[in-house]
Amino acid sequence: MDATTADTIFRPAIPPRRTGGPLPLLPFLWVSWRDPLRMWSERHFTEPQLHGNSAFGEILVVSHPEGVRHVLTENAANYEKGDLQRRVLGPMLAEGLLLTEGEVWRRARRILAPLFTPAKMATLNARMAEVCQARVAAWSLSARGRVLDIDSEMSGLTFDILSATMFSDELGGEARGFERALNQFLANGARIDPLDVLGAPDWAPRLGRLASFRSARFFEQRVTTLVEARRARIEADADAPDDLLSALLLARDENGGPGLSDEEVAANILTFILAGHETTARALGWTLHLLSRQPEYLARLQIEADAFDVSDPKWAESLPWTRAVLDETMRLFPPAPTMARKALADDEIGGQPIKAGATVIISPWILQRHSLLWDDPDAFKPERFLPQNRKSIDRYAYIPFSAGPRVCIGAAFAIQEAMIALASILRVAEVEALTTVEPRPVHQITLRSRDPMRLRLRARRR
Repeated sequence: MDATTADTIFRPAIPPRRTGGPLPLLPFLWVSWRDPLRMWSERHFTEPQLHGNSAFGEILVVSHPEGVRHVLTENAANYEKGDLQRRVLGPMLAEGLLLTEGEVWRRARRILAPLFTPAKMATLNARMAEVCQARVAAWSLSARGRVLDIDSEMSGLTFDILSATMFSDELGGEARGFERALNQFLANGARIDPLDVLGAPDWAPRLGRLASFRSARFFEQRVTTLVEARRARIEADADAPDDLLSALLLARDENGGPGLSDEEVAANILTFILAGHETTARALGWTLHLLSRQPEYLARLQIEADAFDVSDPKWAESLPWTRAVLDETMRLFPPAPTMARKALADDEIGGQPIKAGATVIISPWILQRHSLLWDDPDAFKPERFLPQNRKSIDRYAYIPFSAGPRVCIGAAFAIQEAMIALASILRVAEVEALTTVEPRPVHQITLRSRDPMRLRLRARRR
């Protein structure tokens, strides 16, 4: 099958882009609360970087590879996570790898990195495949098909994988409870509250935080109980499972320092749930949606799925179109749409001097749809990421897992999980759209569909 022609290229719906200048304060606060994707103007997608001053100080939006490389890699020590992200996610993830800085972060990263090497992740392939096959079998697909809430099903699938690989299934039937709690947290507590933007003190009540208090407590209690029980099994030499949770509790600092405390382990498990389970679920949901709109790509992935054998050490190489479709989906719908950094000292980016304290924004949502970097940037064209083509893509033009020292530690886990899940699903299922109405993405920490995505899955004819 040749690359898509002009009359078959699919361009998924996106929120409208503004045409005016910077938003005034009140509209900015409203858009930040409702959906931050709507704050970006057409200029952000056509100019390499935009600099300005606002009520919140100096801001630079960087959307060119050289600038992204400078901030995330070359001068990464000068940039830390902004206060806003810590205010929004801190109540749950304060001690986790996502939010810590300085020596606290370096120590945790040093301890955790050996647990997430590609070689270590490869030992989880077979278990991932078992979980995926069980989930797909439970759908009991027939020729008539079933209408599924894809968001919910992919959340359940990735949670099952996380539970099996990290917790040896000790979370059992908690998937639905975790999914409900996570949805409530993302819909309410993880929104950008105007009080957070304005830098109000922590004691000032946030409506979203109050609305999500129960979900945050649910996560904390479940994970804390799990960590304490596993720590007790390890200390009692009670044949604790050989999984990622045990590895976290047993890991030591190669520089001779102590391992992670129970509080740090719990915070990092919560981080893996939010930054791993949730983001992979969203990537899979958007991928299946796009495949339902493009049957020719679906057919290619089904051919690869039919020959997929997870026991083959080179199984990933046998799924080039599967990987390309997944990468193109994450280009169009990056699971984490925006990153913000604060400059610790004066600097210069792309010829623009900035002062210490300036906010630097790098948005994969913008960068990966930028007209200076991509041909037909809003079109779904997976062939961009085939092995023979991806070498032409600048490393810092495509950053779904960030880049530099703070690149996502679970990137290898997420990629192999998503590829195995897609192959397991498409080996047995046809994927059909129910409506021509396109789902609208909204930014709620991760990139979600405003309304549930529902698709019909039918048993494939053999």
